[in-house]
Amino acid sequence: MNSIQIISAFRSISNFTGDMAEAARAGEWDKLAELEERCAAVVAQLRAAQPTVPLTGEMQRQKVELIHKILADDARIRSYTEPWMRRIQTLLSNTGMTRRVHQAYGRDGFR
Repeated sequence: MNSIQIISAFRSISNFTGDMAEAARAGEWDKLAELEERCAAVVAQLRAAQPTVPLTGEMQRQKVELIHKILADDARIRSYTEPWMRRIQTLLSNTGMTRRVHQAYGRDGFR
């Protein structure tokens, strides 16, 4: 990968994380998952690539700026997904407890 392709990959990741943060804010979980898969594909390409030339000072600055935005987007995504995940975990936990009570005591409770 040359330096232009590297910066382009970081821009793509940054665009994906921005869109992912918006999807998370809107509660569009299917869209979030789709964007995450597409973002992960670009990240995998970037990881697999061997840079052919070092980045110029300006490109290094752009890369750092993009990484900062990606990290900020990641924090925004987590601020929306973590409460949702806790709610889902609670629901699943309650469902499991209800199932165990029904199995132990029947649907009508204690007999």
